[in-house]
Amino acid sequence: MTATGNTLVKCAAVDLAVQWLCWAAAAALKSEKFYDLAGSGTFILLAHLSRIWGGAAHVRQKVQTGLVTAWGLRLGTFLFMRILKDGQDRRFNGVRDSPGTFFVYWSIQAVWVFMTLLPTLMLNSEKGDVPLGMRDYIGWSIWGLGFVTEALADQQKWLFKRNTENAGKFITSGLWAYSRHPNYLGEILQWSGLWLSASSVMQGPQHLSVVCPLFVWFLLRHVSGIPILERQAMKKWGSNPAFQNYVKNTPLLWPCF
Repeated sequence: MTATGNTLVKCAAVDLAVQWLCWAAAAALKSEKFYDLAGSGTFILLAHLSRIWGGAAHVRQKVQTGLVTAWGLRLGTFLFMRILKDGQDRRFNGVRDSPGTFFVYWSIQAVWVFMTLLPTLMLNSEKGDVPLGMRDYIGWSIWGLGFVTEALADQQKWLFKRNTENAGKFITSGLWAYSRHPNYLGEILQWSGLWLSASSVMQGPQHLSVVCPLFVWFLLRHVSGIPILERQAMKKWGSNPAFQNYVKNTPLLWPCF
């Protein structure tokens, strides 16, 4: 087995071990409160372990690992604070009391972590270095745009919901005036930018890891993100003319200025 393959296998094993141990604790407590925190924490852990196991510490690897860490700390903290305030995550209604179904959710999170992080794991497993170039700077700029977009969108919605005058209302201000899901747009941009930088050292079939940012887009756009929230919004405000107008005039994901 190649050094890269060995690192990927070890990272996959750690990923599964963390998620399944957390599932055991969550199932016993019948709580999903640390689900997202465990996910983001695993991203950070694997990014650093892969760089240690890869045995090299080039600038690109350090920056990539640092950006993953910044993403994980911000999003993990935000989601954990949100669920502490809300008390529960509606995604797990009818699930937290079923250990078997709960196990599936934690296992899916393991797949999400590994697939999303794969380009970074591949990069950190490379001992050879390539001088920094335009691809890196563009990739990191895209990541930065995505980070600011996601953080700002999350903060805007958080403040909107904290205002008691907005109880029962939907947000249409700030970034939410240009996209109905700007936080997910930021998420997609971040992982796309990290893939672009990591691709600087990729060779041949490794470029197929472009499926990783596409996987993030597909998951959020067609599976666990936007479809669920859109159904909930239509159920809650679908008969509201103001909401109908918002849906009609505001892009689902990609803004159109």
